Amino acid sequence: MPGENLTRIEAQERASLVRTSSYDVVLDLTTGPETFRSTTTVRFSATPGASTFIDAITRTVHSVVLNGVELDPAAVSDGVRIQLDGLEAENTLVVDADAIYTNTGEGLHRFVDPVDGEVYLYSQFEVPDSRRMFAVFEQPDLKAEFTFTVTAPAHWSVVSNSPTPEPVSAGEGAKTWSFPATPVISSYITALIAGPYESVHSELTSRDGRTIPLGVYARQSLAGFLDAEYIFEKTREGFAFYEEKFDYAYPFEKYDQLFVPEFNAGAMENAGAVTFTETYVFRSKVTDAIKERRVVTILHELAHMWFGDLVTMKWWNDLWLNESFAEYASTLATAEATEWTEAWTTFAAMEKSWAYRQDQLPSTHPIVATINDLEDVQVNFDGITYAKGASVLKQLVAWVGQDDFLAGVAQYFKKHQHGNTELTDLLVELEATSGRDLTEWSKLWLETAGVNTLRPELSVDADGTITAFAVLQTAAPDYPTIRPHRLAVGFYDLVEGRLVRTSRVELDVDGERTEVAELVGRKRPALILLNDDDLAYAKIRLDEDSHRVALEHLSSIESPLARSLVWGAVWDATRDAETPASDYVRLVLGNIASETESTTLRTTLTQLVLAAGSYVAPERQKQTGEEAAAALWELAQQAEAGSDAQFQFIKFFAALASTPEQLANVAALRDGTVTLPGLTVDTDLAWELLIALVAGGVAGDAEVDAALAEDNTANGAQFAAQARASIPTLAGKQAAWDSVFGSDALPNTIVRFTGLGFQRAADKEVLASFVEPYFAALQDVWTSRTYKIAEYLVAGMYPAPLANAELRDATRAWLDANQEPAALRRLVVENLAGVERALAAQARDARA
Repeated sequence: MPGENLTRIEAQERASLVRTSSYDVVLDLTTGPETFRSTTTVRFSATPGASTFIDAITRTVHSVVLNGVELDPAAVSDGVRIQLDGLEAENTLVVDADAIYTNTGEGLHRFVDPVDGEVYLYSQFEVPDSRRMFAVFEQPDLKAEFTFTVTAPAHWSVVSNSPTPEPVSAGEGAKTWSFPATPVISSYITALIAGPYESVHSELTSRDGRTIPLGVYARQSLAGFLDAEYIFEKTREGFAFYEEKFDYAYPFEKYDQLFVPEFNAGAMENAGAVTFTETYVFRSKVTDAIKERRVVTILHELAHMWFGDLVTMKWWNDLWLNESFAEYASTLATAEATEWTEAWTTFAAMEKSWAYRQDQLPSTHPIVATINDLEDVQVNFDGITYAKGASVLKQLVAWVGQDDFLAGVAQYFKKHQHGNTELTDLLVELEATSGRDLTEWSKLWLETAGVNTLRPELSVDADGTITAFAVLQTAAPDYPTIRPHRLAVGFYDLVEGRLVRTSRVELDVDGERTEVAELVGRKRPALILLNDDDLAYAKIRLDEDSHRVALEHLSSIESPLARSLVWGAVWDATRDAETPASDYVRLVLGNIASETESTTLRTTLTQLVLAAGSYVAPERQKQTGEEAAAALWELAQQAEAGSDAQFQFIKFFAALASTPEQLANVAALRDGTVTLPGLTVDTDLAWELLIALVAGGVAGDAEVDAALAEDNTANGAQFAAQARASIPTLAGKQAAWDSVFGSDALPNTIVRFTGLGFQRAADKEVLASFVEPYFAALQDVWTSRTYKIAEYLVAGMYPAPLANAELRDATRAWLDANQEPAALRRLVVENLAGVERALAAQARDARA
C-alpha cells in the first residue's frame, strides 16, 4: 500500500500545475478473467515545462503517448504512477494498459455467481481507486468530463454515469456501448457496472420539467427478491423532498440504483449510477431496523447527487461534510417524506451511539480532520465523519433554524455548482441566511475533538418546588473544550401508568454551568430529561431521582425518542464504568419486551451481548450469558406472533445460546421440531441458527457442507465461512486463520465473514494462541494487501473476546515498537481501547 499512497502536498502541487478537461476511456472487458484492456485519452492544460504524474495501477503498460511523442513505458511507469515531463500549455496523453480485476471491492470488482456461473462487474472508486480502471489524476479537485466506451459480452447490461446507449456489434458474442460525456465531475464518482444484471425501469418528472429515467438492477439469481416498486416509491419521495428543500433540480440525466455483490460499504454515490450492497435485496426476513436503514441509505445516496457530486470538496479533509450532510439530510427526509416517521429515534439509537463511541476512542479527531494522505482518508470513514458530523449539523440546525439552514444550502448549490469547495464556502452562505456569526461555532465544534457530558443540578423544597436549576457541563481531560449547546429540557410525569412529557423548555447552554431560571418555581416532575428531542450532541446524565424513575418505568416512557435517550444514557454510564454491567443486563432483560422501535431494540440487544460477554466481571460472564440467553428465549415465546421483536429475540438468543438445553432449542427450531407462532425459519435465519450450533460445538463441517449444498449462493458461501470460523476448537480457529492470512485469494466478503466467526468463542481461551501470530503478521498484512482487506484482518482477526490484561499488554507492546504507519497504528489503537474499556467495566462490575 505505501507505494500507492498520495499525499495532500503532492495533490496540491499537482493541482497548481494541471487543469483537467476531459477523459475518453475505452475498455475491453472480453480479454479474460484477470485483466481488461484500458485505453485512456486525457486532455489537460498545464504550466509549460512542468513535470507531474498521472495515477494508473496496472499490470502492463503497453504504450504512453504524450503530445504525439511515444514514451518508454518501462522508464515512466512503475505500475502505480506514470511520470510526465516537459508538459505543454495544452496536452493530450494516451495510456494503453492492461488493468487488473479485483476481488476486494476496490477498483473494478469481478464476481462469478456460483448459482449460474455468470460474471458480474462493478466499480468502487472512493477514495483512490478509479486509477485501477483507467489512467487518471486521482484527486477530487481535478474535475473533468468523462466519456466511456465499453466492449463487453453481448448479453450483458452495461451501466455508467450517462444514459446507456444502444450497443453496436463488436464481433462474435460482443457489443460496444459508447456512452455520452458526463457533466464535469470528480473521478471517484465515475462508475461502470456490467454483467447480465436484470433491471426494472420507471421514470419521474423533475421540478424543471425533465423526465428522469429510473432503473433498479440486481443479479439474475437475486432479481426475484427485488422489490423495485417500493424502491422507486422512496426514490420519488426523496426527489420531491430534496428538489424543494435544496431549491435546485436534480443535476444529472438519469438515476440508476444497482445492487451489486461483495460490496464493502452500504452504498456509493456514483453520479446517476448508485451502487448498493446486496444486503438490501431481502431474500429472507429482515428486521424493521434493516428495512428502515435501507430507506435512509437510499435517501443518503440521493442527497449526495447535490452535496458531493454537484458540489465536491476540494480535498478529503472535508470528507465529513459530504457524509455528515448526507446523513443529516437523509434522516430528515426519511422522517418528513416517508412512512418511517421515527427516523430521528433511529438516529439517536444508532448514529449517535456510534458517534459517542468513536469520539471516546484515543483515535478521535476533530470533525474537520487532518488528512495528510490517502491512508488518512481511508481510516476516517468513521463515526466522527458520518455520525458526529451529522449530529453536529443537527445541532447547528437547532441553533440557526431549519429554514435558514436549508436556504443557505440552496445558495451554496447555486453558487458552487460543478465546482470544488471548502467548509468556509458553506459557512459563508449559512451566515448570510441566518445572520449568525459561525466563526466561533465552527472553531469549537468542528476543529476540536471529544464529547461533553451534561448533567442537571437542582434543589427542591419540602413541597417539591424547584428552588434552583442548573446544567453542568464537563469535558474529557484530554479534550477540555467546553461548547455551546442548543437543547431542550423535558419534564415527564406518570399519567395513567405512562411516563409522558408534561412540559418542555428550550434554551442555550454555554460554559461549565448554566443557570435555568425559568425552571425555578415549577413542581419537580418524576423525570427530568436533558437534551429532550435529542437536539444536542452530548452525553447526558440523569439526576438521582430521575435515574431511579427511569429505570423503574423505562418501558412506560411514551415517547420512543425519549426512551432511546434514556437507554443511551444508561448504556453510556455502563461503558464509562460508572455503573455495573450486571445492572445493565438486568435492566435490558426487564424492559426490552415493550420496546417498539426496531433499531432501538437491535442496538440495545447488541449492547446486551457485549455487556454480558466482555463488561461483566470475568467470573460471572458464563452465568450471565446463560441467563441472558434463557431470558431471550422466554421473551421470544411471549412476543407477538410474527413480530419484529420476536424475530430479534430469536436472533440474539441464538447469538448467546451455550448450554445443552439452549443449543437443543436452537437445533429444534432449525429442524422444525419446535415452532413459534408466526416465526418462519427461512434461509438466512437457518444459517444463523446453524452458526450458533457450530459455535456451541454440536455441529461442524459436515452440517456446514450440507447447508451450503442447499444454498450454493454468494450469501451461502459467506455464512459458511462464518460458520467454519466459529468452530470452537483450536484446530477450527487455526483453519480460519490460515484461510485468510495464508492466501490472498479469498474475496473481501469471505474475509470479513471469517473474522465474524473467528471472534465467536464460547471458551475465549482458544483465542489466546493467536495473540502472538496476530502481532507478528500486522506489518506484512499492511504492506501486501489492499486497504480494505488489511482493515478486515486487523479488526476482524484481533482476538478481542479475550478482553484481558495479557491482550492489553501485548497490544501496548506492539504499539511501543511500531511507530509507523500511522493508519495501521490507528486501527490497533482502537482495538486496544476496546480492551481497556472492557477491563475497566469488568473491574467496576466486580465491585458491585
